[in-house]
Amino acid sequence: MSNIVDFQTDPSKYRHWRVEYDGPVANLFMDVDEDGGLFDGYQLKLNSYDLGVDIELADVVQRMRFEHPEVKVVVMQSAKDKVFCAGANIRMLGGAAHAHKVNFCKFTNETRNTFEAAEADSGQKYIAAVKGACAGGGYELALACNHIMLTDDSSSSVSLPEVPLLAVLPGTGGLTRVTDKRRVRRDLADVFCSTEEGVKGKRAVKWRLVDEAIPNSKFDEVVVTRAQEFASSSAKPDVAQGIHLGPLDKSIGADGSVAYSLVDVAVDRAGRSATITLSGPDAPAPTDMAAFQAEGDQAYMLRLARELDDAILHLRLNEVELGLLVFRTQGDPEQVLAHEAVLLGDRGHWLANEVLAYWKRVLKRVDVTSRSMVALVEHGSCFAGVLAELLWAVDRSYMMEDAFEGDNRPIATVTLSAGNFGAFPMGNDLTRLQTRFYGVDGLDDVQGQIGEPLEAEEADELGLVTVILDDIDWEDEIRIFMEERASFSPDAMTGMEANLRFAGPETMETRIFGRLTAWQNWIFNRPNAVGEDGALQRYGTGVRGNFDMKRV
Repeated sequence: MSNIVDFQTDPSKYRHWRVEYDGPVANLFMDVDEDGGLFDGYQLKLNSYDLGVDIELADVVQRMRFEHPEVKVVVMQSAKDKVFCAGANIRMLGGAAHAHKVNFCKFTNETRNTFEAAEADSGQKYIAAVKGACAGGGYELALACNHIMLTDDSSSSVSLPEVPLLAVLPGTGGLTRVTDKRRVRRDLADVFCSTEEGVKGKRAVKWRLVDEAIPNSKFDEVVVTRAQEFASSSAKPDVAQGIHLGPLDKSIGADGSVAYSLVDVAVDRAGRSATITLSGPDAPAPTDMAAFQAEGDQAYMLRLARELDDAILHLRLNEVELGLLVFRTQGDPEQVLAHEAVLLGDRGHWLANEVLAYWKRVLKRVDVTSRSMVALVEHGSCFAGVLAELLWAVDRSYMMEDAFEGDNRPIATVTLSAGNFGAFPMGNDLTRLQTRFYGVDGLDDVQGQIGEPLEAEEADELGLVTVILDDIDWEDEIRIFMEERASFSPDAMTGMEANLRFAGPETMETRIFGRLTAWQNWIFNRPNAVGEDGALQRYGTGVRGNFDMKRV
């Protein structure tokens, strides 16, 4: 199991990032260890990154929210001379399997989304302080920040050189962020994205690629001043003490199964599926947020979110042939609602806000996971409140109807809470229920059932589940569905599911993920990019890629 990618880390293990905390300002330094690649065969020169670098960054961003809530401004900068970040490591991309490349890009974009949303979600504003070359994925790091400052000198520039150099596109939403977020004119964006050397200084400001360009002699001083200004004007309340995020209780079996304290992942290799079982609370709900904070990272709602998050990432990167994820729950739905109610009842509390925002991110990660997904609402299940969100994140849901012979667990129910109507929006800025009922009636009827345990017939009538099945049909119908799903082309499934999951309006986030799903699964497979004579393979040899010039 030594080749398994582990998404858990902590500051004592960082090789690529360091943070200096100064009250409300955190200085985040990218200082990539050239010899610290996740795999052999490449060096991470010029602050280029691979998945290991981004796993650390994701951990930094997460800990900033929970362990350092006093932080109001994060200054992202390079610890190396004359380079901010050269982007994703080309040797790594050239040698990586297709599935790894795509999942790497997806994870890096989710990490970008997390610190991009930190100001709105947590009152933490990110500044990119760019000195030196800021290219490709390096500029995408800056693009996800709220404010970009560029040194105005002869060597500092921003660029997206993937098209002319590598025959691919920026991998974490750079094209979309340039037009949709930075509001760069599309003709200027065309010039920018076709130019290897990038854009410098005042022109970068004029084109809206950065927010300000500052002479090198004054740059460090202005960055400090700007960070202090942003911190002083922040509406984020002062928080004296965060909570520590300790290591997860996790073990991996010889068969690939994964066990956490509240989440269990069972692997069926023959059926090409994994069953994720989430357990209900193992202790009564805390009385209030003070008691919740006293429980720290062991509080049920936070512990479950962290374990589910890790399980999804583990399956994405380490189990690429398990094409079907089956979600189950077991526990007391009333207890789930009681734990959730502590958070929903005190959303002004910094920790309640952070845990709810974290659940939003975890559920979004489920939404964009390129696997077929199904939920089984069995007797004894606890699909209530936030856990009920999984029923509308998956592609289908099956629910047990009436009593089953020999099964003495409580009858299967689905229970809604106020959280299902706004606390956990999708990437399209709608709730999953709004997305489910987009353009049709029924949402008002559903909202009228908050707090009511809905058995199969009621849940079916309200449109909350896909199919209800009795004792006679349950096993056969579930088996047929799973066998059928496993027999379909994974490529067709990825395309179909990506098309169907996001009904309703487009946002920058849905456009980024939709476009990445399309181009990564096409361009990353094309000989012009990854073939023996392709640009990715020939990069650094002094020989350009040999392209098949037919337009497709």
